[in-house]
Amino acid sequence: MRIEEIPASPKKPKLTRVAAYARVSSDKDAAFHSLEAQTEYYQNYIAARPDWELVAIYSDNGISGTTIHRPEFQHMLQDCREGKIDLVITKSVTRFARNTVILLETIRELKKLGIDCYFEKEDMHSISSDGELLLTLLAMYAEEEARSASENQKWRIQKLYNQGKPAGGHTFGYRLMGEKFEVVPEEAEIVKEIFRLYLSGMGYSKIARSLIEQHIPAYFGGTWSVASVRNILLNEKYAGDLLLQKTFCEDFRTKKKRKNTGELRKVYIRNSHEAIIDRQTFETVQQEIARRSARQREIMAHRNPNHDNSQKLFSGLIVCGCCGSAYIRKYTNAKSGDRPVWICCQYDRCGKAVCHSQRIPETILIEKTKEVLGLPEINQTIVQEHISRIMVPEHNHLIFELRNSSSVNVFWKHQSRRLSWTDEMREAARQKALMRYRKEGKS
Repeated sequence: MRIEEIPASPKKPKLTRVAAYARVSSDKDAAFHSLEAQTEYYQNYIAARPDWELVAIYSDNGISGTTIHRPEFQHMLQDCREGKIDLVITKSVTRFARNTVILLETIRELKKLGIDCYFEKEDMHSISSDGELLLTLLAMYAEEEARSASENQKWRIQKLYNQGKPAGGHTFGYRLMGEKFEVVPEEAEIVKEIFRLYLSGMGYSKIARSLIEQHIPAYFGGTWSVASVRNILLNEKYAGDLLLQKTFCEDFRTKKKRKNTGELRKVYIRNSHEAIIDRQTFETVQQEIARRSARQREIMAHRNPNHDNSQKLFSGLIVCGCCGSAYIRKYTNAKSGDRPVWICCQYDRCGKAVCHSQRIPETILIEKTKEVLGLPEINQTIVQEHISRIMVPEHNHLIFELRNSSSVNVFWKHQSRRLSWTDEMREAARQKALMRYRKEGKS
């Protein structure tokens, strides 16, 4: 018997892959400096640990912690899911999330992935035995702070409305100086041109294309769109009036604004400031908009008697992540009215010059909605009750924002075209091929 000794070969200790998350909720200069300071701090903090390896520093600026829809926060979570991170460090619970549901769902998901979160201010690890209980209590406190701040902000805004004063906001053609709107001459000329073009017979999309082709700048360096042109033509401010509380914040957690359709009072002030468009021209444009809209409804009703009902399932819910416009329902074969798809209205009207989104088959939307809600069938009532918004950040990716303040990421793939064909479609294709073959044979 021969005994041979095999020497030990200890492996080099594996470095802990560490990521840091920083956030400031204001986009003011002081906040930018704060974000830079946080980023520099974490670079030095992680570099000082020889057993740590810096993966990335994820930072969101000017976004509230009550919402999960923070680009860098989502980027960090995706890297966690892909196994790139072992430990996440952040300044405090409030920097990570001010929404109890979001915090607990995120912590639990990361815990299942074997990822720890360390909160410096509280000196707490999420994977510790009492970590989740303490985090729940702290998150509830942070959420209550956010709710209180929201109520104070609402009170301030209502006080301004009672005095007939705007609470802020931006309007192309005007600059808000204190509590009064002052005309910006160069922008006012563009507004006048938009009204003139509309009365000459041009529609929203043609006006938008014309402005883009002339390289006329839009507000804040954005791109002209159907929505921006329409909003200018409908905005009472250009006639010198002011309508206050057009929208309101539906939920302090999501910060989502909702159109005020009678839920809250409105305040209308005539001759509030200098007009850019004379009142007669403004009223003429409003009448023309109403006439064209009525005509369009007649045309759609003639083409498809079920047009109004067929649009309602996802109407107003789907938002393009590329340009922020709404998705509308269309047909891949408009003549036969089959194969409905949902497409960004901006892309549909202006093309790739302003938006690069792609269509989503309605069958995919229905299928994924059933999966998210865990229901065998859905209808308009169910969809509206459970879903507040469906974001499309990129092709083949949907984010369902639910009314319970949670969200679900869904990915999908196009079915093979061959698999989507019906027997009738296959027979029609066969007959077409036979006819083509016979014609070629005769020639």
